[in-house]
Amino acid sequence: MRFLPANLEKAHLMSIHTARIEWERNDGGFTDNRYSRKHSWEFDGGAVVPASSSPQVVRLPFSDPSCVDPEEAYVAALSSCHMLWFLSLAARDGYVVDRYADCASGHMGKNADNKDAITRVVLQPAVVFSGAKVPTDAILEKLHHQAHESCFLASSVRTTIDVQGSWRHDASARASAGPGIDDIQP
Repeated sequence: MRFLPANLEKAHLMSIHTARIEWERNDGGFTDNRYSRKHSWEFDGGAVVPASSSPQVVRLPFSDPSCVDPEEAYVAALSSCHMLWFLSLAARDGYVVDRYADCASGHMGKNADNKDAITRVVLQPAVVFSGAKVPTDAILEKLHHQAHESCFLASSVRTTIDVQGSWRHDASARASAGPGIDDIQP
């Protein structure tokens, strides 16, 4: 079934991204709200990710803390999109990135409509550079700003996204303020 007229679809859609989400009740109740929230996400490349509601939202045993929950996936997707753009922009400008690690966090609160929402995501990328060309703090800030402006997902959401990054050049072992790359824990 087509949801958009063919000419509008071609004019406005650059690409389509899909995921198959599957859940099955198996045993137990349902209308009493005592059912497992565990399900799976399957992506076009074949990756299957076990998913569940967050135990902070739905109590155990009806959620599975070993699975990825939608809120974590949202934060990870924003971080990943920012990183991919940052790497592309750094390469374009001739900076050699050896490592990029981010310990991103999503903060739940009330949005403008007084609904529960992830209202803020904080990205804390720690970047290690090498090579002859060394970025300054101002250049690093500019690269992160450009990555944020280019990120499709950041352009798609109302969540405030703060970038509080740090960097290090292996040859000089200089680092700007903030956590070092070895301080970032997954």
